[in-house]
Amino acid sequence: MTALNRKTLRDLWQMKGQAIAIALVIACGIALFVLSRSMLHSLELTQQTYYDRYHFAEVFASLKRAPDSLGERIAEIPGVARLETRIVVMVNLTVEGLSDPAMGRIVSLPDTRKPVLNQLFLRRGRWLSPRRDDEVLASEAFTTANNLHVGDSILAVINGRQKRLKIVGIALSPEYIYEIKPGDLLPDNRHFGVLWMNREAISIAYNLEGAFNDVAISLLRGASTPEVIERLDQLIRPYGGLGSYARKNQPSHLFVDNEIEQNRQMGLIMPTVFLGVAAFLLNVVLSRVINLQREQIAALKAFGYSRQEVGWHYLKLALLIVVLGLCLGIPGGMWLGEGVTGMYAKLFHFPTFTYRLTYDVALTASLISVGAALLGAWGSIMRAVRLPPAEAMRPEAPTNYGPTILERMRLGHWVPPVVSMILRQLERHPIKTSMSIFAISLAVAIVVVGNFMEDSVNYVLNAQFRTVQRYDMSISTIEPVSDCALYEVGNMPGVIYCEPTRSVSTRIRSGARQRRVGIQGLPCDSTLFQLIDLDANDIALPEDGLLISQKLADILNIQIGDYVQVEVLEGKRPTLQVPVSGTLQDFTGVAAYMNIEALGRMMRDGSLITGAHLLVDPLQQDALYSELRTIPKVAGVTVKQHSIDSFENTVGENMMLMKRINLLFACVIAVGVVYNSARISLSERSRELATLRVIGFTRGEISAILLGELAIITLLAIPLGLWFGYQIAALMVSLLDLELFRFPLVIERTTYALATAVVLLASIASGLLVRRRLDQLDLIAVLKARE
Repeated sequence: MTALNRKTLRDLWQMKGQAIAIALVIACGIALFVLSRSMLHSLELTQQTYYDRYHFAEVFASLKRAPDSLGERIAEIPGVARLETRIVVMVNLTVEGLSDPAMGRIVSLPDTRKPVLNQLFLRRGRWLSPRRDDEVLASEAFTTANNLHVGDSILAVINGRQKRLKIVGIALSPEYIYEIKPGDLLPDNRHFGVLWMNREAISIAYNLEGAFNDVAISLLRGASTPEVIERLDQLIRPYGGLGSYARKNQPSHLFVDNEIEQNRQMGLIMPTVFLGVAAFLLNVVLSRVINLQREQIAALKAFGYSRQEVGWHYLKLALLIVVLGLCLGIPGGMWLGEGVTGMYAKLFHFPTFTYRLTYDVALTASLISVGAALLGAWGSIMRAVRLPPAEAMRPEAPTNYGPTILERMRLGHWVPPVVSMILRQLERHPIKTSMSIFAISLAVAIVVVGNFMEDSVNYVLNAQFRTVQRYDMSISTIEPVSDCALYEVGNMPGVIYCEPTRSVSTRIRSGARQRRVGIQGLPCDSTLFQLIDLDANDIALPEDGLLISQKLADILNIQIGDYVQVEVLEGKRPTLQVPVSGTLQDFTGVAAYMNIEALGRMMRDGSLITGAHLLVDPLQQDALYSELRTIPKVAGVTVKQHSIDSFENTVGENMMLMKRINLLFACVIAVGVVYNSARISLSERSRELATLRVIGFTRGEISAILLGELAIITLLAIPLGLWFGYQIAALMVSLLDLELFRFPLVIERTTYALATAVVLLASIASGLLVRRRLDQLDLIAVLKARE
């Protein structure tokens, strides 16, 4: 233990309060960095391992009906490695204890072997017995949500006939990591589940012996996915092909990738803010320490210590604070990671999903924090290194004095002496004052950003489920039916009003760009489904032509007035040139809308519908559910309230956890900045304040001088911080402008009020801590000290 090392520890102990405050700010930044990067790595590794081990397919296609011999022709496509033909159907389910309608997707499994692709992980139970038509494997998410166990039974309407199915096993599939009903964006595991059944049983039930209606394909290394998809579409088109798509567009994979991308973007903003504030605090604290130790620096150099040794001494002081921050931040990030892993486990269903902190993430966090410390401390350290011993022996030159801005405006006589002292101190140190304002404003911004996502999601939730979807329930049919069926639906018990809908699977092309999109047909005067933009303005459905998402327009590089090629993938499969009559800034996915009458003309099959939106009497919902279950042509029933409940049970809980984390971190940064500013001001002005006490100023008056400076800095920082928060939120909106989700820039007044209150309370708490030290000021010791 050398003399300089002992001095380093002694200096650190003397400034322990400030060091702990700075270390906590560093710890927050490191914890957020470790959380985001380690979760990103864990999610990517878990996803890829699951895909590789259970052979997740790379190309998918659905069709009406094709003979098994077509599989041999598909296998001959250049680039195809392996394929699995299947039968996939949607069924209505009746679950004991669940009065609401539920839906299931039955996927066939080979009777005598395991599937080549999209293999299952059996969590509990056993595999299906060959040739049994009453056994199923059920997805873990569905069974957990409905408290179903191995040996329980459910009722399914299979091709118009009700059948009791026994659950013999609980399984997971890489195809359904994010298990959602087709067309939904949020999982509703209580009302939707995936079932796996022997192929022979399901083929007999649907008259598909020796045939299939779905195929999954894996590719050889280096194969061209677009070329395989093009050739596959040519083969399945005569058999009612609904269009092939790559893994990147597979719904479950798309949602998981969207979450990975969000982690990648969000993991850069907040750690940068915290580490930037920490660098500022280190600069301020070390500057003050060096100014107070000018004589010590001169003595060290006079005793033969080199410039490098003196610089290394003060750099060690900064690095020890960083080490303390790392010791708190890395375990803190791991603890948060464990909590977020639990959140993800509710959304994404992997056989195992374990949080992993890799060495490279910890090393990167350490290097970044050290870099931030060097950035903040370098200027102060270089001043100590370059300070000549003779100059260091003299006290620091006093600040230039002069009239304040109020005195120059001849308003000084209206201002009390205490206020004049406060203003004079702030005006004579403009850089320090500005940096303190900037640092506290970042604390305000963090609270704004932390609550912005909640405001934005609540806005989307309210807009989607109350402004756009004004219906209570929607139904879909297995096949398009005559619009006369709408009158039949309208006469069912509890139906107050209903409107028709039609969904048509298409591929929209513009030049070399294309996207598989379902066009939704709506009445022009629809009242149960109102299209709006991000600002909640009503968007009228054009009489003719397409109304498409702006995101789809960007993907296809088209504008209003352009024509696109619409290739219909069902019915008579016409291919038409259709004008783009409007674009829509919506919240989710890519969509295309059309007047239902114009859509019927385009399809050349008359007035057909594939579903309806219903306004329902709540007192008769159960009777309506019971009747809908008995109609063979009804493919599924969707209740809007179920989607709202699903959101609150998944995304809502996750957002509340992240809100608490952001509030905690914002308090840390606010207390850290304000407390350090106050302690530095106290150490700089202790002689001046002691002198004021001796000549008759009360403790309250000298406290007002010191804490008044902090109050003015905080009050000036709050509006700047609210503006910073808005700008960071705008940056996040642009970074998160993804195909799957888009968030409007919505910040409620309550968020601004909360940010203001949090920082004010943190500032008051810091002020009280400093006031306590001020009351304990040793007047004699301070006045005896040399300046």
